[in-house]
Amino acid sequence: MSKRALWGGSCLGALLIAFTAGCRQKPAQQAGPTQPVVPVSHPVQREVTEFVEYTGRTDAVQAVGIRARVTGYLVRSPFKEGDIVRGPSTIFGARLREGDLLFEIDPRPYKAQLEQAQSQVKLGEAQLKLAEANYARAKDTFDKGAGSKQDLDTAKATVDEANARIEAAKSSVKLYDLNLSFTQVRAPISGQVSRYYYTLGNLINQDSTLLTTVVSVDPMYAYFDLDERTLLRVRTAINQGKIQIPAQRTELPVAMGLEGEPGFPHQGTIDFVNNVVNPSTGTIAVRGIFPNPKPEKGSRLLSPGMFVRIRVPIGQPRPALLVVDRALGSDQGQKYAYVVNEEHKIEYRRVKAGALQDDGLRVIEEGLKPTDWVVVGALQQLKPKMEVDPEQTAMPVPGAPAQDPSAPAPPKQ
Repeated sequence: MSKRALWGGSCLGALLIAFTAGCRQKPAQQAGPTQPVVPVSHPVQREVTEFVEYTGRTDAVQAVGIRARVTGYLVRSPFKEGDIVRGPSTIFGARLREGDLLFEIDPRPYKAQLEQAQSQVKLGEAQLKLAEANYARAKDTFDKGAGSKQDLDTAKATVDEANARIEAAKSSVKLYDLNLSFTQVRAPISGQVSRYYYTLGNLINQDSTLLTTVVSVDPMYAYFDLDERTLLRVRTAINQGKIQIPAQRTELPVAMGLEGEPGFPHQGTIDFVNNVVNPSTGTIAVRGIFPNPKPEKGSRLLSPGMFVRIRVPIGQPRPALLVVDRALGSDQGQKYAYVVNEEHKIEYRRVKAGALQDDGLRVIEEGLKPTDWVVVGALQQLKPKMEVDPEQTAMPVPGAPAQDPSAPAPPKQ
């Protein structure tokens, strides 16, 4: 046998041995699936107040249409559209300040009328002096027996006529002076002016021409309709002492939220409830009043006509359990939550959800206990009976109360 044949046989044998050894090796075991880590937290325990929610619209406390009280051409408008103006100021019935000047109508014709009336007063006073002198002479002559009674009566009538003319002239002075003051159209209330419907140079007609509108800005009304059932609940709660209100019978606290604004941060009071329930809708008109202050830098939030959400409290505060709203899922129109049990498995809990609070927590009326570990995230990745690795955390809402460290945690196996 040649060396080449021996070499080839040796190589073939080595390959067979290597292949056989490779076939005998067991494949490496793949790592088992890891348990998903899920955040869990105990429900928050605190007192809450039951309330009902409605929608409504804001309205100004005062709104005045500005019209001219005399006819004439518009010559001045010191304020710009949208400006804030001040109304008159009084104290103890005395006016301290006139309202801001909004418009001025050409005063020259009314000044001329006033001056003419004042001249008539002076003319009447001169005629009165002459009449009184004539009457004095007629009386002296009559007393001496040289004059007739008719001449005396005529002289007396002339004096009375002169007095009457003076009074008529003085009345004209008052009228024309009033008309002259009406050429200055002033703000009757403090507030914001709307657009101007007439520009300078236009003829303004007495009483019929609307120049602009002024609406008050602080405070602001909010009107909403309360259903009859809730109205009876509120009145019953007040009668039973479950709702405490001040001496004023309608000052019930109420909260308001604006479009796109979380919660109900604006606090006010109910200052008016209508005296009749609308039979066609079964509701009664209610009005709340809210402060609308202007910040040092910025503008007021509320304007008349805005859509708002209204929350009316019913009853006294009561203890409740709350969870973050995203810890709840929906199943065929009903709410549920996932709870991690002692075996670290997911439990499906049907719950009855209550009202959403200002801080984003939802009241749970039924279905949870204070010691439950509620899953507060990643609900879409879980299913009942799934084994998980729970990670304890506080309820993920800013301002939520700290969790009780003595509460039992899911045991680690």
